[in-house]
Amino acid sequence: MAGLLSGLEQFGLNNLEDMNLYETPKKSEEAEGGAAAVHTVQEQDLLFDKSFTCPLCDREFKARTVKIGKAKLAGSDLDLRPRYEQIDMLKYDVIMCPSCGYAALSRFFKYLTSPQAKNIQKTISATFKPQKEAAETYTYDEALERYKLALANAIVKQAKASEKAYICLKTAWLLRGKAENLDPEQPDYEEQKKKCQEEEDEFLRNALEGFLAARQAESYPMCGMDEPTVDFLISVTAMRFEQYDVASRLISNLVVSKTVNPRMRDKARDVKEMLMKKIKEKNAASRK
Repeated sequence: MAGLLSGLEQFGLNNLEDMNLYETPKKSEEAEGGAAAVHTVQEQDLLFDKSFTCPLCDREFKARTVKIGKAKLAGSDLDLRPRYEQIDMLKYDVIMCPSCGYAALSRFFKYLTSPQAKNIQKTISATFKPQKEAAETYTYDEALERYKLALANAIVKQAKASEKAYICLKTAWLLRGKAENLDPEQPDYEEQKKKCQEEEDEFLRNALEGFLAARQAESYPMCGMDEPTVDFLISVTAMRFEQYDVASRLISNLVVSKTVNPRMRDKARDVKEMLMKKIKEKNAASRK
């Protein structure tokens, strides 16, 4: 966990690196379009300060938030990471209370039980250093710190495996975005790119572990995703780490399923072809 939660010292949280991400489950637990050519849309143009009330300390604060419908989708990666023009929306999906240190992905921020609140107050808020108001935009490093704090909160409050896996997945995507936006002219470019890749892999491995656990114990929708989407994500990520048995089983089910929408089925077929090619290459290499 040292790698996943490293860098939280600035928040006053020096004691969280030994926490286990996934506890043993208990069986009883349930750009604004058409703009004039003279104006180039900047990241800050797509943001505004949204007011929130912290469900833990009841204080009001503001956080930078992407304007609904203003960011234009440019495409997505094989593992469904979305890419937008002019902005990486992933940087703004963690809501953090600057007073008490409670942080979560936006879809989970409002939901906090009394026992969860007590755990966070004891383990995080007790030593959290209040933060200044956010700048006009978040850098990738600032966004990564917020994601790691959200992950620490999720572990402390004993969130579902799916929530922790989803945070890990989006953190991996964020690291991919950071790597893509590194300056090649910097003297430490290759070193920084390698570091981003290693961290991305670490978070993706933990995302895979969490989604596999959640798939056995939780119901759908899961983090807003239906079963085919989760299985597709698991398949692509398992293929990345050469867990071909897992990837093959799930992606094959998607290809033959009559309930999967045609677009997802087409994506699954493409992944299956890639998977079969990788398996053949591995078998050929092992025979040499």
